[in-house]
Amino acid sequence: MTSDRRTFAIISHPDAGKTTLTEKLLLTGGAIHLAGEVKARGQARRARSDWMKIEQQRGISVTSSVMTFERDGITFNLLDTPGHEDFSEDTYRTLTAVDSAIMVIDAAKGIEPQTRKLFEVCRLRSVPIITFVNKVDREGRPVFELLDEIADMLALDVSPQMYPVGMGGEFQGILDFESGEVVVPEGPSKEFKGKRVADFDLPEAVAENAELAQIGYPEFDLEAYRNGDLTPVYFGSALKGFGITELIEAIAKYAPPPRPQPAGEEQIAPDYGEVTGFIFKVQANMDPNHRDRIAFMRQVSGTFKRGMKLTPSGLGKPVAIHSPILFFAQDREVADTAEPGDIIGIPNHGTLRVGDTLSEKNQVRFTGLPNFAPEILRRVALVDPTKSKQLRKALDDLSEEGVIQVFYPEIGGQWIIGVVGQLQLDVLISRLSAEYKVEAKLEASPFATARWIKGDEKALAEFEKFNLSNLAKDRDGDLVFMAKSPWDVNYQEEKNPELTFSATKER
Repeated sequence: MTSDRRTFAIISHPDAGKTTLTEKLLLTGGAIHLAGEVKARGQARRARSDWMKIEQQRGISVTSSVMTFERDGITFNLLDTPGHEDFSEDTYRTLTAVDSAIMVIDAAKGIEPQTRKLFEVCRLRSVPIITFVNKVDREGRPVFELLDEIADMLALDVSPQMYPVGMGGEFQGILDFESGEVVVPEGPSKEFKGKRVADFDLPEAVAENAELAQIGYPEFDLEAYRNGDLTPVYFGSALKGFGITELIEAIAKYAPPPRPQPAGEEQIAPDYGEVTGFIFKVQANMDPNHRDRIAFMRQVSGTFKRGMKLTPSGLGKPVAIHSPILFFAQDREVADTAEPGDIIGIPNHGTLRVGDTLSEKNQVRFTGLPNFAPEILRRVALVDPTKSKQLRKALDDLSEEGVIQVFYPEIGGQWIIGVVGQLQLDVLISRLSAEYKVEAKLEASPFATARWIKGDEKALAEFEKFNLSNLAKDRDGDLVFMAKSPWDVNYQEEKNPELTFSATKER
């Protein structure tokens, strides 16, 4: 049954509370029994979903992992998106694999730049969004100001489903419009422990404003929400457990089941006649004891059975998938079957790449997983020159994962790596050292950006003759023009109208 699957992601600005919310959802859903390692005894608070060393040092989610939990007969697949502003590319690809998203907003800060950027990615694919205003137990901005900001900045209709009874020091709980009950804090730490009060005596100002919020904003409309035109708004505190149950129930009730996915001109629906899926992420070395690589496949159609043969579009010959993995929090379980909407981890030795389509008959190609032109380019210099073979292997691995892009210049020996954001460079150096035992330095490169070039052979040959020192090949062997400045790109485009210089490339 695909109607019992909900595959969603959480998008937010760093520090809005995404990691805490992820934990509480897993805890409420019964996937983990103790919220992460949130024992704040002097050690940095770490969520279970953040396992890479650099994440633990910085307390941010760098890799997107998958967590699955079940509640009331519905299977929830939560895809963790890197919330750091530099991770637009990996995050973008994760958002191609979900059917809906929860947008987390800090009650004191409102919509921040990163939230907005991620929201735009969701809008590109009309991904429906449920909004969660977090940290209402602390001092925050007035409720109407927050609601209006969401409506104005994101051009969305907002439909509040709850209303906080006071904020910060005056916080007394949250009124749920549907049931008319107020969920209230208990105990010295003022957490939500399940107490709901039906005849709560609301302060006059709160009662008036709550009524205004119900009258002054559109009613919830399922169709408008699923089209990505309206967002229901929930209030709560992930840390204290407020609003979590309501969020899970909203996803179960309103969020769409697996949606059809674009494959060129056609859309492949979950009831399509064969098993199909696409790889949206590859992660190397998830288990430090085994140098494994796991390709994450979003299943689009059919019922997958363990041991089944699927053909990756990049390979052309069938591969038997004997030990697929479904993700339950930190534990990996070998899966016997999976349905559309599920995420399957496929262990492999570098045969599967981001953007590959897997199918039984090899007739479908999913589209819409791009590579972006890098905004930062650096040369890689080895500390120990004898390790160039290990470096090449590491760079190939990491570019397959989509952490970096590698360019091999046509002239000169030093490889150039390109990233979308600065943090990816730190991740690169940290992982080269920790996982591949390669010490490397990054040096300035003369180039500012890159463009993929296409055109007929004669025009390309002519262009190559005059620009050899500015050309490189990417990992797939495609020709790339390395530009010293955006002006450089414009100049070459005007001079060579028969060639296309593209800032994105379909994987």
